[in-house]
Amino acid sequence: MRPILVFATVWAAAAQQTPPIRGFAPERVAAQRDLEEKARQHPDSVRARRYVERMAAEPHHAGSAGSKAVAEYALGLFREWGFDAAIEEFEALLPYPTARSLEMTAPVKFRARLAEPVMKEDPDSGDRNQLPTYNAYSGSGDVAGPLLYVNYGIPADYDALEKMGIDARGKIVIARYGQSWRGTKAKAAQERGALACLIYSDPRDDGHFQGDVFPKGPYRPADSVQRGSVMDMPLHVGDPLSPGWASEKGSKRLDRKEAATVMKIPVLPISAADAQPLLARLGGPVAPVEWRGSLPITYHLGPGDAIVRVRAEFDWTTKPVHNVIARMPGARLPGEWILYGNHHDAWVNGAADPISGAVALLETARSIAELRKTGWKPDRTIVFALWDAEEFGLIGSTEWVEKHRDELRGKAVAYLNSDMNAGGGFSGGGSPVLEKFLRQVIRDVRDPGGVTVLATREDKAGKERFRLSAPGAGSDYVAFVHHLGIPVLNLGFNGPGNQGTYHSIYDSVAWFSRHMDRDLRYGRTLAQVMSTSILRLSGASLLPYEFGGFHAAVAGYYEDLRKQHSNLDLAEVRREIDVLAGQAARYETAFEAAVSRKADPAKLSAVNRHLAASERAMLREAGLPGRPWYKHWIYAPGIHTGYSATTLPAVRELAAAGRIAEANRQAKLLAETLRAVNAHIEKGASMLSQL
Repeated sequence: MRPILVFATVWAAAAQQTPPIRGFAPERVAAQRDLEEKARQHPDSVRARRYVERMAAEPHHAGSAGSKAVAEYALGLFREWGFDAAIEEFEALLPYPTARSLEMTAPVKFRARLAEPVMKEDPDSGDRNQLPTYNAYSGSGDVAGPLLYVNYGIPADYDALEKMGIDARGKIVIARYGQSWRGTKAKAAQERGALACLIYSDPRDDGHFQGDVFPKGPYRPADSVQRGSVMDMPLHVGDPLSPGWASEKGSKRLDRKEAATVMKIPVLPISAADAQPLLARLGGPVAPVEWRGSLPITYHLGPGDAIVRVRAEFDWTTKPVHNVIARMPGARLPGEWILYGNHHDAWVNGAADPISGAVALLETARSIAELRKTGWKPDRTIVFALWDAEEFGLIGSTEWVEKHRDELRGKAVAYLNSDMNAGGGFSGGGSPVLEKFLRQVIRDVRDPGGVTVLATREDKAGKERFRLSAPGAGSDYVAFVHHLGIPVLNLGFNGPGNQGTYHSIYDSVAWFSRHMDRDLRYGRTLAQVMSTSILRLSGASLLPYEFGGFHAAVAGYYEDLRKQHSNLDLAEVRREIDVLAGQAARYETAFEAAVSRKADPAKLSAVNRHLAASERAMLREAGLPGRPWYKHWIYAPGIHTGYSATTLPAVRELAAAGRIAEANRQAKLLAETLRAVNAHIEKGASMLSQL
C-alpha cells in the first residue's frame, strides 16, 4: 500500500502545482497547456520586423491608395496561411484639407509654417503622399479674432477662466495637447462660443521637457505636429453620415449639415514652434503655475493685442474603406466566434500607430495557422480583422459591426483588440467579466524581462495589482462593447516616449527602430498573449466569464459616484449591487462544480449561449440620455472625457451637470439594468447546476 500512497501524494502535489485554466476540466489542462506552449513558440520577431518595414514603408491614410495596398498585402498573408479571407469595402465621409492657414495679423505679422521638416536621419519623413497637418472633421471657415490661452482646453479650464472674468466667446482659443482627447478640446471650445480652436504640442507634455527629442531620443521635436480626428465620438463613432447603419455604396446617408459629430468651428493642430510666437504676444494675467508649459516664454492667458486669423477648408467627399477579414471555422462550435482586431490605417507611415499592433495580430494569426497544420482545429470559429479608417473615428470597425449586427449578437463570444504596441509596460482595459480570465493568461506568458507578464504588475511588496480599466473609447473595440454588448479586451505594451511622435511624419520605421520595440520582443510577447487568449476562449468547455470581478468593479463605480454626489438617491442601486455580490458567489460555486462534469453537448451549448449574452444584459435599447447609439449602462466614453470611460454614465453625467432630479430618475433605470444582470447571472448559475 505504501507505494500507492506515495504515488497518490505526488499526483496530488503535482495537481496543486499546476494552475487551473478557467473553463477547462482538470483532466484537459495538461493538453491545453501543451497546445498553448506550441503556439507561443511560433511568433517570430524577424518576421514581425519584415511586416513593419513593408506596411510602414509609405503613408497609408484611410481612403488612399496606400491604405488599400496595405490591406491587400495583409490579405495575401492571411490567404497564404490558409485562412478564408476577403476585403469588405465600405464608404465614409473622409475629409482631406484643401486649404489651411494660420497667421497673426496684429500687432506684428507672423505666418505659421503648418508643416513638418524633412530630417536626414529619417528617410521616410520626405515620403510623397503625406497627409498635411490637420484635424479631421474640423468645421470649414475663415475667421479672425483675439487669441486666448485655455491650458488643456477642457471644461474645467474654461470654468477657471470664467472665475477670473475671462470669456472665450468671440475669441480664437489655443489649447495644448494632453489631459484629454483632442475632440474634447474642440467640442469645449465650440460650446464656449470660441471662433476657432488651435491645438499645439507643448514640449512639457511630449517634447524636450520629458527627454531627448527625435532623432536623438523618442520625444517630439519642436516642429512636429499631432494630426488627428476631432469627431464628436461621445455621440457616436463611425461614418458621420450613417449613425446606426452601415455605409456602403448606394446606402442612405445624412446631409452633412445633419451630421452631429462634425465640428462647426475651424480646428487646427500646430507645432510648438508655430505656437510660440503666438503665445509670446499674449497679454492679460500670467497663467497659473500648473497651466505653464516649457516654452521659453512667460505664459499669459490673454487676450491682449494679438489678432489671429485661421482658415480651414476641406473636400468633404466620401472615400473607400477597406477592412480585411480572415476566418478559421470552428470544428465543433462554428456558430460561436472569437474575434481579434487591430487597425491598419495610419495618419502617415504609422510604424507604431498602428503597425506595431498589426504585426502582433499577424503573428498571432500565423501561429494559429501553424497549429492547424499539425491536425489541430479550433472548437470555436476564430475571426481576425484589420480595420481601416480607425484614425478618422473607428469607422471601418463600426460600419462592419453595424452591418453584421444581428449575426454578431448571436455568435460573438468576445472581441480582443490591440492598437499601438511600442514596448514597455503591459496594460489592459475591457470588460470586468474577463478580468479573471486575462489574469490567468498573463500569469502563463513571460515578459521579455524574464518574469511573467502578471509579475510585472506587482508592487514593491510583491502584491499583484493588475486590474482591467473600464472600456472607454479610442480604439476599435467601441462598437462591439458599447453598441452591441460583446465582452472586450484591449491589450498592449507601451512605455515612456511612445507618444513622442504620435500622429506625425516621424512615427516611422527609423524612429520605431531606434527608440521603441527595437527587436520586436514586445510584438512577439503580445502575439503570445493573444494566441493564448484565443486558444483558451476557443477551447473552453464553459466560457470563462466571472462575475466577482464585475461586482467589485460596479461596487467601486457606485462608491465613487456616491462620494461625488451625496445628494443622489441611490438606494435601489445599492440594493442591486448587494444582490449582485450573492449572485456572483453562487454562480462561481456552480461554475466550479460544472466545469468538471461530463455534460450533454446540447445543454452545454445552451449554457454557453446564455453566458455569451451576459454583457448584453447590461445594455438598454434606448441608449444613454442624449446619445442613443451608446447602449451600455455600466461604462461609456464620457461626454467630456474623450477616450476615458465614464462609469454609471447615465446617472453620473446628469449629476455632474447639476440635474439631480433627472439623475435620480436614471438611477431607477440603472437599478433595473442591474436587476436584469442579476437575473441573467442567476439563470446562468441554475443552468450550470443542471448540467
